Amino acid sequence: MKKFVALLLACLMVAAMFAGCGASESKETQAAANNSGETQAAAADGSAPAIKIGLTGPLTGGTSEYGLAVRGGMEIAVAEINAKGGLQIDFKAEDDEADGSDKAVSAYNTLKDWGMQIFAGAVTTGSSLAIAAEAANDQIFMLTPSASAVDVAMTGSNIYQMCFTDPNQGASAAELMAQKWPDATIGVIYDSSDAYSSGIVEGFLAKAEELGLNVAVSDASFTADNKSDLSTQVTKCKDAGCDLVFLPFYYTEASQVLTYANTVGYKPTFFGCDGMDGILNVEGFDTALAENLVLMTPFDANATDDATVSFVTQFKENNDGKVPNQFAADGYDVIYALYNACVAAGIDGNTPAEEACAMLQEQFATMTFDGLTGKSMTWDENGMISKAPAAVVVTDGVYVPMD
Repeated sequence: MKKFVALLLACLMVAAMFAGCGASESKETQAAANNSGETQAAAADGSAPAIKIGLTGPLTGGTSEYGLAVRGGMEIAVAEINAKGGLQIDFKAEDDEADGSDKAVSAYNTLKDWGMQIFAGAVTTGSSLAIAAEAANDQIFMLTPSASAVDVAMTGSNIYQMCFTDPNQGASAAELMAQKWPDATIGVIYDSSDAYSSGIVEGFLAKAEELGLNVAVSDASFTADNKSDLSTQVTKCKDAGCDLVFLPFYYTEASQVLTYANTVGYKPTFFGCDGMDGILNVEGFDTALAENLVLMTPFDANATDDATVSFVTQFKENNDGKVPNQFAADGYDVIYALYNACVAAGIDGNTPAEEACAMLQEQFATMTFDGLTGKSMTWDENGMISKAPAAVVVTDGVYVPMD
């Protein structure tokens, strides 16, 4: 009898032990589900988990205007897509401070540790150059919204761009000048230490020579180490009688040029590229000095088509009334291009990153995409985009399409 009681007690203890393990495991499983957000929620109804798309960009610092705009545009696209049902997107952004080395790679690795399947970055050319080699080695598909150097796309067969390449943008700028200001005396100020600026100038000068433009100053350069005072470069163009000055660099330095030119009474036509987009939001800058500024951009926030109006309205609501720039629109287009390709290929949260990469390359080789920054966009075998360039003029403090 004692043996029977002892055996019965032992069985009850074993049963209790297994029950305890089951309860603990259930709690851990539930905690994991609660911590994984959209991915677990999407899987709960029996559908595939959300696909993980990551972004790196400058979310703090002097160039944060670009990174915050791209992130804001991507967040709108993600919200719209997830509201549709079907394939869901889990989106995460990391700050790289536009540091094209250790910080950029560290931000990318943080996203990899998170489980990123597709990389929708980086924002700046320097960071993209640092990360592209990592993405190529990892075979993670990379579609940068705004890095425009040819070397970015040429890093690997899985690296793609949403914006123009630098030389093509420079050539387009020269073509527009030949149409609008064929007799102008042109000066060029650029950042010789920056791949973006140097690449545009290379394409511009080659096309300008072909078109017979009068480029009187082509060597008024500066570097990242001596860009706090650009008066020498402005004076060089002024003394050469340049009535059209090409500024293929970012808005922070451009605001310095316009401010100094105004101080010395120099009033040529200033012409910038897509990196100029954001100059109307530079803190402490008198935006009246940007009146009549021309800049290349594929996106016009004042357009009246339904897609643009909806996007601008949402962006303003999410960003204290701020008007979205080209970078925000590029970010929006990146998410939708990836979404369209994923749906067509059958990619979801269960698809391994390397497998998704191969499937996306196949889709981008043949797909045509209509977005905010262009219609009938296509990509070549090197991941470089084809779309029509456009230009705007700052008029009464807003962008107006150039006729």
